[in-house]
Amino acid sequence: MVLKPGTGKRTINNRTFTEYFRNEIREMIVEQPLTVVGANKEWDVIVSADGGGINGQAGAVRLGIARALVSFQEDYRAAMREHGLLTRDSRAVERKKYGKMGARRSFQYSKR
Repeated sequence: MVLKPGTGKRTINNRTFTEYFRNEIREMIVEQPLTVVGANKEWDVIVSADGGGINGQAGAVRLGIARALVSFQEDYRAAMREHGLLTRDSRAVERKKYGKMGARRSFQYSKR
């Protein structure tokens, strides 16, 4: 991710945010750190996202933007903390157990 002072241009995987996310809610999630500190038109954001789903990518981009803004200006930390933008989503995939098809799914039981 690249965050640099500019005119407020937003790009993800060589497409605009509106093209990539195609949903106002996801766009709002991604731009939330910039609106919290009132820096919507001050920063150009260039992101390369890979893996996970589109919602997970939106959350990851939001966290990345928030961390980048705090690294540039430490004064933003309190506002970001207050809105919960510096907290990582700690959920992860449960591991596969032996004797099972996946984490919890069992093989089909055959009575005869």
